[in-house]
Amino acid sequence: MVVLGTGRTVRLAVVNRFRPGRSVSTQAGLECIAPFFQTVEETPQPIPTKVTGIIPKWIRGSLLRNGPGRFEFGNDKFNHWFDGMALMHNFKIDNGSVTYMSKFLQSDSYTKNKKANRIVVSEFGTLEMSDPCKSAFDRFMSKFKIISTDNCSVNYVLYKGDYYVSTETNFMRKVDPETLETLEKVDWSKFIAVNGATAHPHYDPDGTVYNMGNSYGKDGTCYNIIRVPPQKSNEAETLEGAEVICSIKPEEKMKPAYYHSFGMSENYIVFVEQPLRLNLLKILLKRIQGKPFSEIMSWEPEQNTVFHVINKNTGKKHSATFHTKAFATFHQINAFEDQGCIVLDLCCQDDGRAVGLFQLENLRKSGDDLTKLLQQVATFYPRRFVLPLDDRVKDDVATQPLNYSTATAAKKGDGKIWCTHENLHDHTLDSCGLEFPQINYAKYNTKKYRFFYGCGFQHLVGDSLIKVDVETKKAKVWKEDGYYPSEPIFVPYPDAVDEDDGVILSAVLTPHQSKNIFLLVLDAKDFTEIARAEAPVRIPYGFHGTFIPQRT
Repeated sequence: MVVLGTGRTVRLAVVNRFRPGRSVSTQAGLECIAPFFQTVEETPQPIPTKVTGIIPKWIRGSLLRNGPGRFEFGNDKFNHWFDGMALMHNFKIDNGSVTYMSKFLQSDSYTKNKKANRIVVSEFGTLEMSDPCKSAFDRFMSKFKIISTDNCSVNYVLYKGDYYVSTETNFMRKVDPETLETLEKVDWSKFIAVNGATAHPHYDPDGTVYNMGNSYGKDGTCYNIIRVPPQKSNEAETLEGAEVICSIKPEEKMKPAYYHSFGMSENYIVFVEQPLRLNLLKILLKRIQGKPFSEIMSWEPEQNTVFHVINKNTGKKHSATFHTKAFATFHQINAFEDQGCIVLDLCCQDDGRAVGLFQLENLRKSGDDLTKLLQQVATFYPRRFVLPLDDRVKDDVATQPLNYSTATAAKKGDGKIWCTHENLHDHTLDSCGLEFPQINYAKYNTKKYRFFYGCGFQHLVGDSLIKVDVETKKAKVWKEDGYYPSEPIFVPYPDAVDEDDGVILSAVLTPHQSKNIFLLVLDAKDFTEIARAEAPVRIPYGFHGTFIPQRT
């Protein structure tokens, strides 16, 4: 089903997307999206937008977005999309009107690069440029210095009532969500023994936050489950009381898995150890060779993907490990407990080499070159795994632990439990898949749910919005030619009864200079457009965001 705004037309290109090596059929090649990966100017003061339709007056608050916005300093250019300097966005909605503003995060990385007018802080895919004023010896020794960036361009996170922007290093930056002012820098390693944390924590209703972060030592790596308690009135420090409740050893101590998020049910954390590995032994070698951090990542499909289950209350790891064939994942959809099982829903792809393809020079290609690049990027699909926590699984017999899911589990001779997945989609997603998943988090996180939302990808960035019913597998789609929506954010009605009573907010971009970007408001139930608010600005394609209700 395709849902369109009144008087608008769309063209759904037929794209066959399977795995690297697939054929991609388009009428005239993929549309060039190079403007999404070019430096833009910030908009530090709120500007009005042009509203078409009627934005419900009960929607009062700010849609905050985060992502790269500056891709060079002087003559030095970043190599990878992930390296661009963080640009924060605020679409403020009040009384049926919308204003837009943006500011660059005043991180140490940003200010140092700007002062030097060149890249002096390393990022994921770009090493800092050697200072020509230093001696040859000093320039060589600088290759052994590991710098952890505070370019927090991935997401907004909430700890003890305060908002931060985050990436995947040991640094976060506190921000004012109203003005987008950059505040203090917070170092995780000053509170607990971790060398970073994900930008996708999970929240309990009482304000307790769970996250994951690695620690590196002489004995190798540990994956750590982190718990941050709610705010206490007499606390001065942001992460005061943070603790590691469980540490897990990797299957290979010097080749830990990369992870971007994790699953959480009411009582358990589920960590997905995937065969997208970080070869720690190569770090110094790559630095000497002038290669960035991204070069130590490798996809090893001969390895299994492993699910580790940890009790949130006791910190104890479940005695069983759950295994499945190799897949890569960045974002979990939801997890909940039912009938003695954990149901884990994820966006998965069968090939994990895509990260290395998102070099800026690739993303700025056009025509056939861009089409060939898309052929190498495996599609993400929503899948369900069921992890039985009791002894119902018999040896070498694949059973369906839950009668409403076709996902199976079987105990092998070595004691490992082998799992197969259930697809959470119908043919609608065959050509586009789904990523950037979101749910009605406030009411249905860790609970049995029915709907999730995401972006469809018939391009290298999201080019449609999708709503999926997990019971029927049916999907509803919003799509408009020449426009590329960001991650959909669900905002519930004040007196919502049904799970999908609310609206979807998405910042919709365009590479066309003659068109405006806009904030889209969809009815979450029937996926029809309610309104849009156009702004005469350019916005690069970003990552994640959140909606913050206006305080009354």
